[in-house]
Amino acid sequence: MNRRNFLRNASFAAGSLGILNLGYTSSPDIKETSNTFKLLYAPHFGMFKNSAGEDLIDQITFMYDTGFRAMEDNGMKGRSLADQEKIAKKMSSLDMKMGVFVAHTINWTETTLAGGNVEKRESFLREIKESVEVAKRVNAKWMTVVPGFLDLHQDIGFQTAHVVESLKRAAEILEPHGLVMVLEPLNFRDHPGLFLKKVPQAYEVCKAVDSPSCKILFDLYHQQIQEGNLIPNIDLAWDEIGYFQCGDNPGRKEPTTGEINYRNVFKHIYQKDKANIIVGMEHGNSIGGKEGEEAVIKAYREVDGF
Repeated sequence: MNRRNFLRNASFAAGSLGILNLGYTSSPDIKETSNTFKLLYAPHFGMFKNSAGEDLIDQITFMYDTGFRAMEDNGMKGRSLADQEKIAKKMSSLDMKMGVFVAHTINWTETTLAGGNVEKRESFLREIKESVEVAKRVNAKWMTVVPGFLDLHQDIGFQTAHVVESLKRAAEILEPHGLVMVLEPLNFRDHPGLFLKKVPQAYEVCKAVDSPSCKILFDLYHQQIQEGNLIPNIDLAWDEIGYFQCGDNPGRKEPTTGEINYRNVFKHIYQKDKANIIVGMEHGNSIGGKEGEEAVIKAYREVDGF
């Protein structure tokens, strides 16, 4: 799935979908035949809409009934106050964890934090302050940050210093609230020209920021493309990883559709921290309709079996 389209669609959903009442209710049959997944896999709105309907609350209920105990929503910040509150109330009643939402406007064509522009930095920080209120409202702890494009007119060392300074300022905003921005390195193929591409680079930045409010979003799909070596890099970066996302390569669809051995990767993550790490399902469905949604659930059952 193209990340730009994913975010654009999430933003559209936030502005136009709303909370409808199409009547999905918990199925006793589903509850009897479904077990809670070992890891905190987090689907997103729309992933199961053919099974649950368009209503956001019904979709959360379906996720829970199917065994998922977390949910993420890139477009949460763009949803109405009423929808945010309803989503939070439902997830709280089910004891589900809220995953990431995107904390700021991501400019896919211009240099932002890496260039050291003061106005762009202040705009970023204003959005971080806004995201604090959203996070508190929806019981979220993590928010995604992408530093933006490279500045080809500056040495990478200067750019890194600019990014670190901006993130230090953002961490000062987040720390009093116990919130965490997770920096997402994105692969060169889907997102050429971005400042942050590799987990080792994100690790270096997090060490420089030196804050519990600045961690890494380790997207297994992006890093398989960018550099591979997934399990060793998880180990090397572990103390700075705050969140995972997944999708198989090629295609960015559910696990088992590509080359990544997700059974081994998820087993490794589970053995390191089975209780707290969320794995966001930031991918598309390889097959359309209810059949495709059933295939997604089946795939996660398979790789979650260890």
